[in-house]
Amino acid sequence: MDFIAIITIFVLIVIGLFHFYWAYGGKIGSDKALPTKDGELLLNPSKALTFFVGIILIVFAHIAYGLQFYDFTINTNRSFYLYGGLFLSIIFTIRAIGEFNTVGFFKKIKDTEFAIYDTKYYSPLCLLLGLSFAILAYNV
Repeated sequence: MDFIAIITIFVLIVIGLFHFYWAYGGKIGSDKALPTKDGELLLNPSKALTFFVGIILIVFAHIAYGLQFYDFTINTNRSFYLYGGLFLSIIFTIRAIGEFNTVGFFKKIKDTEFAIYDTKYYSPLCLLLGLSFAILAYNV
């Protein structure tokens, strides 16, 4: 289980760092990070919101860390990590399935650059993160 936790933590931190990079004006990968339709962005998050998402992803990494590495016999926050892990498992799995229009495995818009990356990378990664959090929470 250590391997699953370490990979999950690493992935979430890297994604969080990308959000910080974008919040501070970085451009690499940003053209593939947001859904579009007819060449127009469907989302236009502010720099503050992008930074906040980065913080949330780092918090998710902390939850993965806690699920695997905290000793809950001396730590009374077991419920927080257990329910947090189960919640994140559900959230990432729902993200992988998508909202049937622009994101997820069952999206309608499939020919944009974002959609191609979503199908190849983002949705499978979300499904794996959902599975990882389920496994980590199950073993608490």
